[in-house]
Amino acid sequence: MDIFIEPIGRLINEFTKLPGVGKKTAQRYAYKIINMSAEEAAGFANAILEAKQKVRYCSVCGNFTEGDVCDICRTRDKSVICVVKEPKDVIALEKLHEYKGVYHVLHGVISPMEGIGPNDIRIKELLARVNEGGVKEVIMATNPDVEGEATAMYVARLLKPLGVNVTRLAHGIPIGGELEYTDEVTLSRALSERKSI
Repeated sequence: MDIFIEPIGRLINEFTKLPGVGKKTAQRYAYKIINMSAEEAAGFANAILEAKQKVRYCSVCGNFTEGDVCDICRTRDKSVICVVKEPKDVIALEKLHEYKGVYHVLHGVISPMEGIGPNDIRIKELLARVNEGGVKEVIMATNPDVEGEATAMYVARLLKPLGVNVTRLAHGIPIGGELEYTDEVTLSRALSERKSI
């Protein structure tokens, strides 16, 4: 015998498909939905459907947009391109309100263990953008893990012959961090990439 009646069980099952949502969290979400007014539930459902219908990828950079080209690609300095793994990485950088260039979203990184090669992510599109001219710098902002580093090095090798300056985000000890709790790789990189003050 099922513990939940079918509509609740189905709702719980759908919530467990979301990343980071286990059975207990899914149950709490399902109960919350059931206890909403009909108007609140309809608003929630409509927000999901509207996002699914209206949100697409920018034809230039691959970031989220409602139109064909995102606002960043239309209005910002195109001479600097910051390469990131996913659209959520664009959001993280935009929160700083410091970067004035454009982005290129790869939608993944090279990962032979997962069967993802260079042709499975948006590297060709990046090369095409650089080949159009006007690009002075490409900032590799992939994660500082094995796959992110491998992707950054691979892309850098492809871009160097095109005469563009390829840079990498600095790595090191976070502000407020303590040396004794910093892992060896981060500490080693912070030491080797030290700057004059």
